[in-house]
Amino acid sequence: MADYVTVAPIALRATIAAHCLASGSNRREAALVSENLVLANLSGHDSHGVGMSPQYIAAVREKRLSVNQSAKLALDAGALITVDGGMGYGQVIGHDAIEMAIHRARQFGVCVLSLRNSHHVGRIGHWGEQCAAAGLVSTHYVNVINRPPLVAPFGGSDARFATNPYCAAFPSPDGKPLVLDMATSMTAMGKVRVAMNKGEQVPPDTLIDHQGNPTRDPNVMWNDPKGAILAFGAHKGYSLALVAELLSGALSGGGTIRDGNWQRNTITNNMLSILIDPGKLGGAESWQDEMTAFLRWVKASPTAPGVEEVLVAGEPERRTRAERAGGIPIDLTSWNEIVAAGESVGVKTDETRRLAGLS
Repeated sequence: MADYVTVAPIALRATIAAHCLASGSNRREAALVSENLVLANLSGHDSHGVGMSPQYIAAVREKRLSVNQSAKLALDAGALITVDGGMGYGQVIGHDAIEMAIHRARQFGVCVLSLRNSHHVGRIGHWGEQCAAAGLVSTHYVNVINRPPLVAPFGGSDARFATNPYCAAFPSPDGKPLVLDMATSMTAMGKVRVAMNKGEQVPPDTLIDHQGNPTRDPNVMWNDPKGAILAFGAHKGYSLALVAELLSGALSGGGTIRDGNWQRNTITNNMLSILIDPGKLGGAESWQDEMTAFLRWVKASPTAPGVEEVLVAGEPERRTRAERAGGIPIDLTSWNEIVAAGESVGVKTDETRRLAGLS
């Protein structure tokens, strides 16, 4: 097992923000990026947390990620909008694009947002939560281009698309939204990275090597030739990934991951989001009463052997946030990468440790 450092959330936000500021971000951008990444860790999704920041800093230094960009309307058709991210931080572009879509959904009852040309937009559940906080139901489809594919098609032996996440979110009167956020692959690539950094194997039936053979070794995703992640649910997850690729990539004009549309080590996301004002569908407040009653009925199912409680989407994240409120564990490999990223933009190791409360 790997060794860890444990950092308080507020100190971790200050650390990541300092690295962003040192690499050229303004204060708003640094705050949005750090808050987004730390919330992912707090939610138990370390794959989309602060372990991504060294990749971001490297992308800024190599001019693959542009700092201080803003979301720009590329098409405005009222309830349908297309936003171009200018390869800016996805944590900023995503936030501002969703804010635009929230305004349109309140105006028209629905908004279809097509977001293209953004750097990594992070944990997609973050955007579902933003919509739910505004009282809106939403669904989101994402693809990835400008980097080699990661996931094998059903029946194939090499990678042809990325982890293409899907998200759906529903507000709740108790302030605890239902948020489904999942990769269409057996695991997120970030979780493979976390397993490699921890020196752990991945679960069975997650990866194949470059010859198509099952393996539990996360290092195959960094070998040359490299392996591939499997889609969840065999043909079902594979088909949902294809739908996400076309809805987010083709419809947006941002592009799909087909041969010729990728460049190594750059993360470009496209996203299709549909936001609905449920009060304008005729259900008014009754729809939330129905949702509450339904979820209560589902959770009342007698548990299977070895299971303590039936959970619904969003509950595991809220519980993990409570558990990690006093400190977020970061494996030493990831932590050392964060420290090195800070050094690369002039933040000395001692300063990073001081900001993180480790000195």
